[in-house]
Amino acid sequence: MNTMSGDAMDPLVEQVLAEVTACVRQVSAGSLVQAGSRIETASRIFVAGAGRSGLCMRALSMRLMHLGKTVYVLGETTTPSIAAADLLILGSGSGRTAGLLATAEKAHRLGAHILLFTTDANSPLARLADLRVIIPAPSMHTVREIPGAFSEQPMGTLFEQSLLLVCDSLILELMRRTGVTADEMFNRHANLE
Repeated sequence: MNTMSGDAMDPLVEQVLAEVTACVRQVSAGSLVQAGSRIETASRIFVAGAGRSGLCMRALSMRLMHLGKTVYVLGETTTPSIAAADLLILGSGSGRTAGLLATAEKAHRLGAHILLFTTDANSPLARLADLRVIIPAPSMHTVREIPGAFSEQPMGTLFEQSLLLVCDSLILELMRRTGVTADEMFNRHANLE
C-alpha cells in the first residue's frame, strides 16, 4: 500500500486552496449584500439542500440560530409549515434536484421568498428563486456548461467548499449589520452536549 508523505500532499492542498479562492472571488458581492438583507429582515427562515450541499445548509442554519434568528431545517420533525413572507434558503449546485424543486414550487405557491445558492443561473430552481447567489463552480451536471469553470476535484466538491465559505462570510456580514457578537452567539450554542 502506498502512503502519502506530507510533501506529496502540499501541491494538492495548494490546488484546492487555489480553486476555492478563484471561485469565491467571482461570487457577486452585490448578490451577497442582497442575501444578507433578505436574511436579516426574515422573521422565519427555512433551509434545505441535498447531500453535501445539505450539510452546508445545516451549518448555515446553526449559525443563523446562533445569531438569534428563528430557523428550521426542512425534514426535521419540529419544522413547522412555511408561510407567506418566510424565507426559504436552498443550496443546490445543479439547481435541478427534484426534491428541492418540488419544495421550492410549493413554497413559491404559498408566498414564501426563496434564496438560492447555485452554480446555474438558468436552472429550474434559479427561475423560481427571488434571489440567487451564483457560485461559479462546476457541478456534476454543469461541468461543461460554465465558461472557465474547472476543478481537479471530483463532482460538486468545489461548489460545496465555496458554498460553506460564502455562507460563513454572510454570517460575518450579518454580525456586523446586527451588532451581534461572538460571545452572544456562544451563549446560544447548544449546552446539553
